[in-house]
Amino acid sequence: MNRKPTAGRRATVATKATTLRIPSKSKPKVVREPEYLLRLFVSGVTPRSRRAIDNLKSICERYLVGRYRIEVIDLRETPSWATTEQIVATPTLMKVRPQPPRRVIGDLSQLDRVLHGLDIEEEQPRVAVRR
Repeated sequence: MNRKPTAGRRATVATKATTLRIPSKSKPKVVREPEYLLRLFVSGVTPRSRRAIDNLKSICERYLVGRYRIEVIDLRETPSWATTEQIVATPTLMKVRPQPPRRVIGDLSQLDRVLHGLDIEEEQPRVAVRR
């Protein structure tokens, strides 16, 4: 006794002893590198805060092309974040994803410290692929 597959379901073929499942055609799984969620805590629009934002954008464009999201949080506008996230100095960069969370304090001008803090191998920078 054969049954016709219905849309969106796997086809099943009933026999006397067993039921066989024939998997539907699916796309091969693509292994993706982790996406980084980075929070940069600053206090107002100061030269040091501006430098930290610029340095972070530069590092991400060079080493994390297309796999990052930056949230800039001004603690003067939302001071509750300082208590919640236990921020004691600004600027502070916090890596939220991928785990484990890490922090880097300062204007992010020391590339080796930032890469180590983000768990990024200091290898060749990534280049965006154009299609």
